[in-house]
Amino acid sequence: MSEIKNVENGNGGYQGGAPTNRAVTPGGHPLDSTQPAFPVYHRKFANPAPLGLMAFAATTFVLSMYNVQARGVSAPNVVTGLAVGYGGTAQFIAGVWEFASGNTFGATAFCSYGAFWWSFAAILIPWFGIETAVPEGELNSALGIYLSAWFIFTFIMFVASFRSSVGLVLLFGLLDITFLLLFIGYFVGNESRATMVTKAGGGFGIATAAVAWYVGAAGLLTPDTSYFTLPVIELSRRD
Repeated sequence: MSEIKNVENGNGGYQGGAPTNRAVTPGGHPLDSTQPAFPVYHRKFANPAPLGLMAFAATTFVLSMYNVQARGVSAPNVVTGLAVGYGGTAQFIAGVWEFASGNTFGATAFCSYGAFWWSFAAILIPWFGIETAVPEGELNSALGIYLSAWFIFTFIMFVASFRSSVGLVLLFGLLDITFLLLFIGYFVGNESRATMVTKAGGGFGIATAAVAWYVGAAGLLTPDTSYFTLPVIELSRRD
């Protein structure tokens, strides 16, 4: 039980001439309740998963929209800033905090996909010279091999998610299909077929982003901070 106290200022009066209500938490930390806000938690890590999922969703959505050539856009270069700042940095930070929280699965996923967006941005940034360094005619195969490695990693994460929730299983399943179609698109020699396969990969990427946004929102809309919650259907082991 929290103890409500009136905290006086150093002059023996109340701040601003009015009582200031503070709740003293079990840890002994004063919590100012004079202004309505979301709950404040002391000596407890915040849940980093919504940040990582939202960062992943936004960057995946933008790149996938380019892959389906929405509004006639086919070059993905505009996603570079988002990939570095949000999909890369914010997601990697979320992964580091998952390590601190003891969540090996979340730490591996967020740090890895954050690093993926950094590496993908590096390919698109001319300063790195990656695209120009690859001999002519080999770039598509090189990118296909690059994406195939992420397809394998995502499949491992998909299998590892079976005891998490239906939301995460669906997320990694859709993401794995996305990587599969994208790397096949680079391996297909026929340009029209490659475009068709890449567009299909973009469609699955949009679906992946939608699920990631949903699962991220489910982590934000907790009983403490929201009037309703979103089900993700937990699959954790029951005793």
